[in-house]
Amino acid sequence: MSRTALLTDHQWARIESLMPSSDGSAGRPFRDHRSILEGIIYRFRAGIPWRDLPENFGPWQTVWKRHRRFSCDGTWDKIHSRLLAEADAVGMIDW
Repeated sequence: MSRTALLTDHQWARIESLMPSSDGSAGRPFRDHRSILEGIIYRFRAGIPWRDLPENFGPWQTVWKRHRRFSCDGTWDKIHSRLLAEADAVGMIDW
């Protein structure tokens, strides 16, 4: 994984369907989930405060709020479960 491309197209395809939908929600539509997710990944990899997130990921407040939403609505749990199941299915996990 390079420093500029945080998620490959293959990695994104594996988790894209687990992202919450903004269809039918009142208010502004969601910013692109992939750029937000890459911002979250960047923040944790770099070990920086949310406020220091580079602008190309969008406003830091948006990235932080989406991370919080993913934590509260179970999105992170779904992603974790899917990736664990896939890894287990191909023998990458030795329970």
